[in-house]
Amino acid sequence: MTDNRTAPWAALILRLALGILFLAHFSLKFFVFTPAGTAKFFASLGLPGGLAWLTMAVELVGAIALILGIYSRIVAVVLIPILLGAIFTVHGPAGFFFTNPNGGWEFPAFWIVGLIALALTGDGKYALKPTAVRG
Repeated sequence: MTDNRTAPWAALILRLALGILFLAHFSLKFFVFTPAGTAKFFASLGLPGGLAWLTMAVELVGAIALILGIYSRIVAVVLIPILLGAIFTVHGPAGFFFTNPNGGWEFPAFWIVGLIALALTGDGKYALKPTAVRG
């Protein structure tokens, strides 16, 4: 049974945590690795360097949307491919545990579970633009 008094608060906490994580990952790529360095890393994986820019843009816009509660359920689903890409290109070959060299896929997979939970739970308290839910 869902507690309708606390569930919106739980969704808010999850939305904020996920948004802050994406903001941190964008910031790492942008301020530490730099966009050019991130594009070179993507290219070293056999991916188009331009995909790094798209990834950073989706992470930034998605983070802001989650934090502010703008269509959070949709945004959560849109962000899943970013993490699947990280699993299949970088973290998957490193094994399961994130403490493995090059970080395993444990953390990105759990992050996906959080996004799915948010998409199913709802936008939570204080969402600026809640996702419309049909019947």
